[in-house]
Amino acid sequence: MSAAASPEPRTDDQLLAATDVESLLRYGLNPETRDAFRPALSGDGAIAAAITLDRLGVLPRSVAYLAKIVRAGGVRYAAELAEPLPDPAAADVLRGWLETAAQVAGADAEGETLTARWLDAVAEIIGLRRETGQPSRSSR
Repeated sequence: MSAAASPEPRTDDQLLAATDVESLLRYGLNPETRDAFRPALSGDGAIAAAITLDRLGVLPRSVAYLAKIVRAGGVRYAAELAEPLPDPAAADVLRGWLETAAQVAGADAEGETLTARWLDAVAEIIGLRRETGQPSRSSR
């Protein structure tokens, strides 16, 4: 019996370069493809989203609050918010993700639930990064 090989460590910039969050949302929430893509959406997709939003200065509680909005009003409602986040640049990024999620999961109860859970995971990752002292700004 052999031990499973651990993946090579990647920097934040490498992960961001290799991860298309919108594509992972599109396939990870689609009822026809979600089983195959959900692990990538919940893993690299959530981490890349957290890094992106963290670098834009988004607080974890803001993303967690959006997860509550998705649960209460749906992903389409959340995507149509005038200001889903206080910072315009961060709001634009997140709105794009929410619009993609709404296109795919808007009429699907499980997709709505998965979107809210994904947002919760992103919020948790941002919080963990900050608690462990991970840099929140790009080094560029």
